[in-house]
Order: sequence, then structure tokens, then C-alpha cells
Amino acid sequence: MFEAHPQTEVEALMKNDTEFRQLFRRHQELDKQVLDAELGVLPLDDTTLARMKKEKLFAKDRLTRMFEERNAVH
Repeated sequence: MFEAHPQTEVEALMKNDTEFRQLFRRHQELDKQVLDAELGVLPLDDTTLARMKKEKLFAKDRLTRMFEERNAVH
């Protein structure tokens, strides 16, 4: 998700910011579940899949904002 950013900055946030780390892991979990559902490995109804996609998008937006805010300070 942060491929365009220096890995050291992402790793520092993962290490030092509990909220960022938890949200990052939640986003990864949702990403895997959505992919599995789209491949038919994880059976989900359309409503649940749509909810998961929305939560994943909100997590990504929040992570991006957090990353930019934390790195603007430094």
C-alpha cells in the first residue's frame, strides 16, 4: 500500500504507532478476505463483501492520512 514511500518510514510507524500498526494489519486482513471471496475461496454474500470492501477503503484512507500527518511533523 505504501510502495511509493520509503520503507523505513513505514516500518518506523509500524513499530512506534500502535493505532497505525493495528489498522495496517486490519487492512491486510480485509484485503486477503476480499481477494479470497472474489476468487470463490471464501463464501460471502454480496452485502458482506461490499461492507468489507468499504471498511478496507476507509482503513486505507485513514492509514494514508496518518502516514502523511506523522511524516509531516518530522
